Amino acid sequence: MPPTVTPTPIDPRGPRFGAAITSVVLAVTLLLGPGTPALVLLVIQTAVFALGSLVGLSSQPYGLVYRRLVRPRLSEPTQLEDPRPPRFAQTVGLIFAVAGIVGLVWAPVLFYVAVGFALVAALLNAVFDFCLGCEVYLLGRRVAGRPLVSAGSEVRA
Repeated sequence: MPPTVTPTPIDPRGPRFGAAITSVVLAVTLLLGPGTPALVLLVIQTAVFALGSLVGLSSQPYGLVYRRLVRPRLSEPTQLEDPRPPRFAQTVGLIFAVAGIVGLVWAPVLFYVAVGFALVAALLNAVFDFCLGCEVYLLGRRVAGRPLVSAGSEVRA
């Protein structure tokens, strides 16, 4: 069995910053309701989720803004985190955003429910530093008997 490669840890404030922007985008999308302006915003947010999920957090636009404009103005983070749980959270966001787009086209109630759930998850991260998708990822790892560990202790997610 090949050795497990642990990805480079990230500053946890980056995903939280991204969650704040995501919260604003999704809230405005919901306020606009079904229609072309909401569709445009939701497609943009879906692309953001897709980049974070499929390409990696380093390609996620909100993360790029954080690393280039915000991070240089802050002190060093007190801890780092494994990027896999936040990347999984991006995948969950992508699924809900795609469901929201489908809802815009065929079933407005699906639009409201899917975007609403994504908004709640983003707000939990932005306001309370509680990443719901990250917690689901870690729970899945525990259930599978493969907890995420680093130096003998569970990594913050």
